[in-house]
Amino acid sequence: MKTPVNQFKKRLLAGEDLDGLWMSLGSPVAAEALGLLGFDWLLFDTEHSALDLAQVQPLLQAASAGESSLVMRPAWNDKVLIKRALDIGAQTLLIPFVQTAEEAAAAVAATRYPPEGIRGVAGATRASRFGLATDYFARANSEIGVLVQVETVEALDRLEEIAAVEGVDGVFIGPSDLAASFGKLGSPGDAGVQEAIELAAQRLKAVGTPAGILATNSADALRYRGWGFSFVAGAVDLGLLMRSAAQVLKDLRGES
Repeated sequence: MKTPVNQFKKRLLAGEDLDGLWMSLGSPVAAEALGLLGFDWLLFDTEHSALDLAQVQPLLQAASAGESSLVMRPAWNDKVLIKRALDIGAQTLLIPFVQTAEEAAAAVAATRYPPEGIRGVAGATRASRFGLATDYFARANSEIGVLVQVETVEALDRLEEIAAVEGVDGVFIGPSDLAASFGKLGSPGDAGVQEAIELAAQRLKAVGTPAGILATNSADALRYRGWGFSFVAGAVDLGLLMRSAAQVLKDLRGES
């Protein structure tokens, strides 16, 4: 048995545009069903959800029924959390709140086995197909994808330095936290914030680093795509559920 190719990383670095969906519900049924729709990638979030690592593994297993690449966001840029996320089979990680090139380098090091990094070695994990993927240790470092999240004014000032770190495969702009850093808490659509986001995409394109972002609706997602963002999450699963349920309720009550 062979270690699977990280299709998300391969396609991202080949310059493809990848359409994603943000997952926060923690439901294996939802993960399996949405994974069958054909999104290029699904992201399972443990930073701003109640999910613990033990709950993520069944989500990865369920979503594997489809063809979507699976990305996971640890709760923090922490070498222990990163190690455990990789061991349960996440091949691509989105590391939150990276402020400097040094922090980006630390994130990459946490995903690499020695001598390239500091990842601890375990044998029969889900990542290695419980020991059946005999090439796992030889290929793991090259198959792990690392995305770093830039979400403050200070990090934007260092955008090119962060993007230049070896092993960083893409930079993700966080609109909500960036808005808060600009003094516009709760207003990611503010004109100044949106201008900074558009400029960030241009800056990343200029240095050849794929740019990613989360939108909460299709209109925003398409605008971000037009600005040059290559991996875009078009919505959040919980948001889709709430909006659809609210519309049904309006329809039933004749309020539409």
